[in-house]
Amino acid sequence: MNITKITGIGHYVPENVVTNADMEKIMDTSDEWITTRTGIKERRHVVDETTSDLGVKAAEKALIMAGIDPKDIDLIIFSTISSDHYFPGCATQIQDRMGMKNIGAFDLKAACSGFIYGLSVADQFIKSGVHEKILLVGAEAQSVAIKFDSEHRDLAVLFGDGAGAVVLQPSDDDTGVLSTHLHSDGSHVEDLWMPAPGSSFRPFISKEIIDDEKHIPYMNGREVFKNASIRFPEVIQEALTHNNLALEDIKLVIPHQANLRISQMVAKRLGVALEKIYSNIHRYGNTTAASIPIAMSEALDEGKFSQGDTIILAAFGSGFTWASAAIKW
Repeated sequence: MNITKITGIGHYVPENVVTNADMEKIMDTSDEWITTRTGIKERRHVVDETTSDLGVKAAEKALIMAGIDPKDIDLIIFSTISSDHYFPGCATQIQDRMGMKNIGAFDLKAACSGFIYGLSVADQFIKSGVHEKILLVGAEAQSVAIKFDSEHRDLAVLFGDGAGAVVLQPSDDDTGVLSTHLHSDGSHVEDLWMPAPGSSFRPFISKEIIDDEKHIPYMNGREVFKNASIRFPEVIQEALTHNNLALEDIKLVIPHQANLRISQMVAKRLGVALEKIYSNIHRYGNTTAASIPIAMSEALDEGKFSQGDTIILAAFGSGFTWASAAIKW
């Protein structure tokens, strides 16, 4: 059976930096309040770019590292909850804009867990021999859906925009994706969601929906924090157990960048130093499906892991969904 290997990785974030000081100017908040509760100092917001724009730029970097021509890619998976349009998805836009062949291309919507869900899907295609060169993109332009005022500050200060991408191919050695683990609990759907637009409403979109702000994301922060603090260490341990690994065997844990306090809680519950849990949330905020590939790309650039090292990816988000992956680099 083939092993799926990441042969290229790249990330891109918008140039527009929005600091906590900038947030102070438009809502009742402060740098101290934001930093204490989230660990975020700044984030990037799009100005005139879309989610697919971000995805293309990250994908170009991943393809260069892999030494792959866009025409050699035989499947595109695009993880996002902020696609350019309600339909179609961003994957087909990537296919057209990058000059790829008439290959399969689809979006996957699993919010903050989207990149690992996409990695798991790609892994099955490669292990089964159906595809050999897969482009997986995680990208978000969340800032365009958020209302920036004091009433919505919990979400407004949290989310940022960006993209990360990887090229996946069969491995000719023992390095690659060792396992992936996916979970969900739909009883918490309303604790982190954006109710509209959607088929639950008649009409699909209306003045009432806008007036009631059902088109603006909502988060029950207490429930999200409580569940994430349990599920993150749980799913990390699942990946370790499945592969007969101990934490001492792991070079780095790269979690979805949800909140620095959650990462601190995960380190405490796992009994490891915080330095073993990679974090760049202070620079970018929560970039949802993009956060893991951005973090993995930066950690590699920073020399946090290298060839032969084993890393664990872990995510928790809307749905609720949570997931992990063990990778030997």
